[in-house]
Amino acid sequence: MSITAIYPGTFDPITLGHVDIVSRAAPMFGELILAVAGSTSKNTVFSADERVELATNVLSRFPNVRIMKFEGLMVDFAKKNGASIILRGLRAVSDFEYEFQLAGMNRKLMPEADTVFLPTSEKFTYISSSLVREIAKYGGDIGEFVPPGVKEVLIKKLAAQS
Repeated sequence: MSITAIYPGTFDPITLGHVDIVSRAAPMFGELILAVAGSTSKNTVFSADERVELATNVLSRFPNVRIMKFEGLMVDFAKKNGASIILRGLRAVSDFEYEFQLAGMNRKLMPEADTVFLPTSEKFTYISSSLVREIAKYGGDIGEFVPPGVKEVLIKKLAAQS
C-alpha cells in the first residue's frame, strides 16, 4: 500500500531545516506533498507561486515529492489529494504545544488522517523562515540556513521591496 503524506507550511522561504525534514521523510512514504499555503495570516515576502517555484527547484532531486499550492483548509486539500498522514517538523519543545493542538484539531476535522511529528536534525533546530528573513533584511549572511538558490532570490526580493 502506498501512503501519501502532506507536509504543509508557508515555506517563506524554504530553509535547510525544511529540506532536512523532506529528505528524511520522503523515503517513508509513497508520495510526499509539500503543500504551500497560498492564503495565510503571515506576512509573506514571496507570493505562493514564488514559494512553490523555490521549493520545486530545491526539492527536484526527490522523485516522490510533489510541491503544490493550496488555499483554504489544509485538511480539505489533504482529502482531495488522498493524504492520510500530516507531517509536521519540530525544532524544539516550544513547537510541540502548538503542533499538538493543531494535530488535535486536524484529527477532529479529518479523523482518517494521523499527524506524524519528525524532529529536525540538531544542526537545524534554530532555523526558522522568519529569522532567516530578518537576518537577510539587515544584510546578514544566510548562506548556512537556506539552499544557495534561495539565498540569492531572497536577497534580491528584499532589496526590491526596500
